[in-house]
Amino acid sequence: MANKRKPIHTPSAAGGVGGSGAAGGNAARPQMNFRQGLNDTTARSEAKGTRPTATPTSIREVLTMMVLHVCKKIIFFDTSLKVPLYLGSLFIVSLIGDFLPYPKTYLARTDNLFNVYFVKLGWAWTLLFAFPYLAMTSITICCGDNQRLLRNHLPRLGIATVFWFVWTKLFNIIESSYGRCSVRGFDAKTACLKAGHLWNGFDISGHAFILIYSSLVLMEEARPIIGWESIKDLLRNEEHNRNNNDTSQSSNPLKNLKDEDLKALKYFYNRFTPTIRLFFIGMTMLQLLWDLMLVGTMLYHHRMVEKVLSGIIAVVTWFVTYRAWYPIPTVLPDPVGKGLFNYQSISKPEIGLRRRASLLQHGGGSSATAGANLNSTAGSKEIPKFMGMPLYAARQPYNPSAAGANIGSNASPLEGAGSGVQGSFVSSHLYGSRVGSSGGISSSGGSNYSNPDFNHPSYARYRSRFERFES
Repeated sequence: MANKRKPIHTPSAAGGVGGSGAAGGNAARPQMNFRQGLNDTTARSEAKGTRPTATPTSIREVLTMMVLHVCKKIIFFDTSLKVPLYLGSLFIVSLIGDFLPYPKTYLARTDNLFNVYFVKLGWAWTLLFAFPYLAMTSITICCGDNQRLLRNHLPRLGIATVFWFVWTKLFNIIESSYGRCSVRGFDAKTACLKAGHLWNGFDISGHAFILIYSSLVLMEEARPIIGWESIKDLLRNEEHNRNNNDTSQSSNPLKNLKDEDLKALKYFYNRFTPTIRLFFIGMTMLQLLWDLMLVGTMLYHHRMVEKVLSGIIAVVTWFVTYRAWYPIPTVLPDPVGKGLFNYQSISKPEIGLRRRASLLQHGGGSSATAGANLNSTAGSKEIPKFMGMPLYAARQPYNPSAAGANIGSNASPLEGAGSGVQGSFVSSHLYGSRVGSSGGISSSGGSNYSNPDFNHPSYARYRSRFERFES
């Protein structure tokens, strides 16, 4: 007779094996993991809980990001280092130049191209780049609110312009009032200069002031570019959440915006972002030019006291406005980058050169504490896991004071002989534990291993080697 094949029973939809009636009939047929007539695109579109993916990045976009990254490194130099560098250079370089004049270069000429067309019009160049940049970034993060732009952001440049005008006029007044002509008979600075003579006065360097103050203002007003590219991802995710009525995502800063504000944000962001990038690169180049001209001022113009005093005035003016005044929440104008939502992250990554504490030690305790808390720490959430299994095994650190207590137990093979008592060498997989009558190592041969197979005479050669290694 032919062999009859036994029917193969497959699990039913309810989880059982085989069955009767409809369930048994369904169990006899293999279960399919796809729906007939449904392509992959439709299945993906019907999937719930998926996040939209970013658009592919072009080569042009990658190159733009590289240029912006370099510009950010230049313009956002740490102020805690930049300010002392400004003041220290003004003092040291100028002091050396007062006693040992530097060799003359093109920057020593007062009619050089950079001095005539840039430094003498320094504040105009600063406003030329900072004003449109501030307007476009502020109108974007304010979601098209013109009143908020005019009331909370544009006054910052107006205040900076007032300080620039007041300080430069005051410098001229001090020089004219407390100076004298090189030739007697001229009491006014204008008449002395028209006659071809020199006016000797305390000339606080307006060049050093405008160059340092402009650089600091450009640095502060350029800060909205930090995290600017993340707005694109926030917009995409928030539109997905609203289209799918997904309220589970609560970390998106755009969640509280109205629909019209979200539309305005998307419109202004897509429209102004290329121009904002271009102005940001221009602001970086202008700051580099100001630093270059500041070096020329240090080397060839004014005296040390005049330049250091003007640098201190510039730094104090910047600090009072951008670091002390504007951050006050109840006083206008608003600080740089403040709008209807916060897109800039304030968290700083951990320093990579600093060694992290062991994950097995809670709170950075000692090795003894870690060994005492091994059982509770090994199974805690501090040990990284994958699919419920730890990525590495927690090992108990060696404790010499507890070696005596481990004699005769299943301790680590390398533990023992820690407190004057010769411990036992344990190998539970091959030999078992070698014990004597008092729990120590027996000096005599014979059957003194817990593993009876190792006590067989055929293992004498290996046993002798093991005993020599153990001793």
